[in-house]
Amino acid sequence: MRVLFVEDNEINRRVVKEMLRAGGIEMSEAEDGIIGLQMIEANDYDLILMDLRMPGMDGITAIRHLRARTDQKAHLPVIVVTADEGLTIDSDCKQAGADDVLRKPVSMAVLFDSIGSVLAQRGDSSVMLA
Repeated sequence: MRVLFVEDNEINRRVVKEMLRAGGIEMSEAEDGIIGLQMIEANDYDLILMDLRMPGMDGITAIRHLRARTDQKAHLPVIVVTADEGLTIDSDCKQAGADDVLRKPVSMAVLFDSIGSVLAQRGDSSVMLA
């Protein structure tokens, strides 16, 4: 399984990368939404983890751009991982096309539960968690 984590904070990327690695999942990294969309264009991923507040292009905008694609990549599962506690964040993310929203700091159990749940809801049995 290949995951792209779009997150501007290097420490957050490192922590999540170690969690995913422990579960046998390969993770690529992008520092903002623009780079994330470029990486999605150039590579194949099974799932996207997306921060919201980033320089360049924020997560909501990046999700909207992804969902506007006309190819299969438009349907990639997206899980938002954010420290934002705004009252409308969950609904804003879902309206943009996110499959789930997690709050930082995210635990390994919560992260893997969300990944498993999102993949199950989408009926994607071709992607297996270790």
